[in-house]
Amino acid sequence: MQCTVHTPNAYLCTHQAALLPDWQQPVASVLVVLQPCPISLFDRTTETEVYKDLLRQQFLQFGESIVRLLQRQSHHATRFDPRTGLPIDATAGTLRLHDVAVVRSLLGYDTLDCGGCLTIVHPQWQGAVYPATLLSSAPPVTVERAMQQVENVVLASGR
Repeated sequence: MQCTVHTPNAYLCTHQAALLPDWQQPVASVLVVLQPCPISLFDRTTETEVYKDLLRQQFLQFGESIVRLLQRQSHHATRFDPRTGLPIDATAGTLRLHDVAVVRSLLGYDTLDCGGCLTIVHPQWQGAVYPATLLSSAPPVTVERAMQQVENVVLASGR
């Protein structure tokens, strides 16, 4: 898994109210989570859909721990469902978040149009990568610490 924390890009700052209408604090950090997949996700098959579901569930569980930790510290935090682009831990607005666009903007990775669906071309994993996003009002260093705490718990539990 590759996790990176960034300050929000101009799009997220400009459209925060349409993405997260109830947030009173600005988005201060973006956690990008990229999970490697055993197969390329460029083609849409039954097998790729099974892997997408599995990787989505893994992100939702990992992200939930980070969100809860940040919320206990009085920060806004939410995971965005990679399938729908809607926030899971906050009220949805009128816009959906596109994980691939976030990755392209923040990490500069290339994308490929696969049947009307943009997919990431990861420098190491090529098309075998599943992106997901978590937004928070916490500063990047706080999100980084929360992510490391959760990773340490996951490693200690052997999951």
